Amino acid sequence: MRRLSQDQSDRFNAALTGCLGEIPPQKLGIALSGGGDSTALLVLLADWAATQKVRLSAATINHHLRPEAEAEFTQAADLCAGLNVPHQVLHWRDWDGQGNLQAAARQARLTLLTGWAKGENLNRVALGHTLDDQAETVLLRLLRGSGVDGLSGMQAARVAGGIHWLRPLLGYRRVELRRLLKDLNIPWSEDPSNQDPRFDRVTSRRALVCLEDLGLTAEGLANTAERLQLSRKALELATQVAARTICQITPLGEVLIDRAGFLNLPEDIGLRLMAHALKWVAGNPYRPRMTALSALIATVTDTEKRAVLGGCLVTPQRDGKLRIGREAAAVAGLTTLVTTLWDGRWRAYVPPEFQDAEIRALGEYGLKLCATWRDADLPRDGLIAAPSIWCKGYLLAVPFAAHLAETPQGCALTLEKGQEHFYSSVLSH
Repeated sequence: MRRLSQDQSDRFNAALTGCLGEIPPQKLGIALSGGGDSTALLVLLADWAATQKVRLSAATINHHLRPEAEAEFTQAADLCAGLNVPHQVLHWRDWDGQGNLQAAARQARLTLLTGWAKGENLNRVALGHTLDDQAETVLLRLLRGSGVDGLSGMQAARVAGGIHWLRPLLGYRRVELRRLLKDLNIPWSEDPSNQDPRFDRVTSRRALVCLEDLGLTAEGLANTAERLQLSRKALELATQVAARTICQITPLGEVLIDRAGFLNLPEDIGLRLMAHALKWVAGNPYRPRMTALSALIATVTDTEKRAVLGGCLVTPQRDGKLRIGREAAAVAGLTTLVTTLWDGRWRAYVPPEFQDAEIRALGEYGLKLCATWRDADLPRDGLIAAPSIWCKGYLLAVPFAAHLAETPQGCALTLEKGQEHFYSSVLSH
């Protein structure tokens, strides 16, 4: 394989530095589909990694939807072997033929790649999205009536699931990446689904070709996304200021929002703040739909009735606060060992003799065992949805352990991420 030119290396190095910062990590992962974009990304990364002494690892998703894909994975694996890059195939066999295939496959890829990255002790993974992908994303979201966040497109770097996802190719056109591969005599695969008009993204891709004749170019849409990312950041900063001013976290990991202060916020900031509170409490990666979010806010502020959304219960309180807590029904069947985070938020501490204990929601039955629970001055519905430690049918601990006389020494439950994380995570990364 021929070497990259100095200009090619310098351009990519600058793009990657924009995602990573000046100090490279010791290890970096890459999501390799075998298509032209991710194959070009692999070649560019391999060149960069060799000069930076970074260990590169690749993963490919087998969706088990096309028999011919096996040959494509073999081709990708052979290329990785030639570049001395460890390669692993991850398998998705869960498609049942129902619902939105592309949405389900996208979520599956994120889940599988996150698990792979954590298993390989990687905290950064590079993705092969290009300027064309960015333009298609913006156009699709424009057609769906998205606001600032949607039209700001994909970020060059963001954190999700504890992994930093990097997109160093957002400044590259698809055609120039394929030209690069041709010049280096490197083969790639073309997924036929990329030409299937049943998928919205394919329709958007074709529409963009027509729109470019009218002056609406991929570069123009990508530039719009870049400018709107600045607007999004400003709105997030304003939301963070509001969160620090009118929000606090309770011992049960609930969010209290001052109702009067909330109603004085600009509408967009109020929507963002409520969406963030719901996401943070329930651990959801995505904000609720705008119509559902607006309806919830109207219910709890105009009628002062309780409302449920996204696995959360929002309750107007007599002291003028809005309390956002976990919905009991959302966690009623959730059980984990004490060695695992419960609901993605709560960590248990137990003496060695209780290592086989488990965490589950306190529930109605558990609450009856806590004769002094009212002394804790915590809401009943919040306690029912709160975690508790059980061993062989016995209740060992709840978050307000001091009010449970039977709690063994050394048993406790703590919120893994507290108030400061709530404030800081308002900002997208």
